[in-house]
Amino acid sequence: MRIGYVRVSKEEQNQQLQLDALNNYGCDKIYQEKVSGTSKIRPEFERVKDILRKGDELVVWDIDRLGRTTLELIMFVDELNHKGILFKSLSQSLIDTTTETGEFVFKLFALLAEHERKRLIRRTRAGQEAARARGRNGGRPKGLSPHYKEIAPMVIGAYKQERSIRDIMKAFKIPSTATVYKILSENDIQFQDYKKIKTTPK
Repeated sequence: MRIGYVRVSKEEQNQQLQLDALNNYGCDKIYQEKVSGTSKIRPEFERVKDILRKGDELVVWDIDRLGRTTLELIMFVDELNHKGILFKSLSQSLIDTTTETGEFVFKLFALLAEHERKRLIRRTRAGQEAARARGRNGGRPKGLSPHYKEIAPMVIGAYKQERSIRDIMKAFKIPSTATVYKILSENDIQFQDYKKIKTTPK
């Protein structure tokens, strides 16, 4: 069975163009979707994936109708290939797994995509290892603890009254100047404003 898939965003006006092309190609059934290409919610696309079976052919007007990224698209078509489902893009003659040439081109794209995926994984791991070597864990920096969130308004008030960093640390039992700066920065106090704060001599 030949299954056609049409996607247009609200700003596009080429829905009929896609429909005419798919009908002329001989699609048995055509599914239409009106969503942006960046949208993650595409019910008709999910329906198409559910009904496709081995030996079927998925047809689109252009490959950008399917994936939000090149890697996502290639992974999807590779999945179709493994299931024995053919794929054809009418406006890109080389993207056609119903022919030997088209299948070769697609496999070349798939190899390049896999190489890029592995390269990104290596870079991510290298970054994590470098962070650990500097004594930091991976992921986002931790925010303020509940205690510091609770006293933040009082710390900011003391800062606005031009109290010194040392006085603020002593008054609120804050162990380091870095923590004071963090409390201020997480409450939209710009870094340059720290210059106004002077530590009192011992």
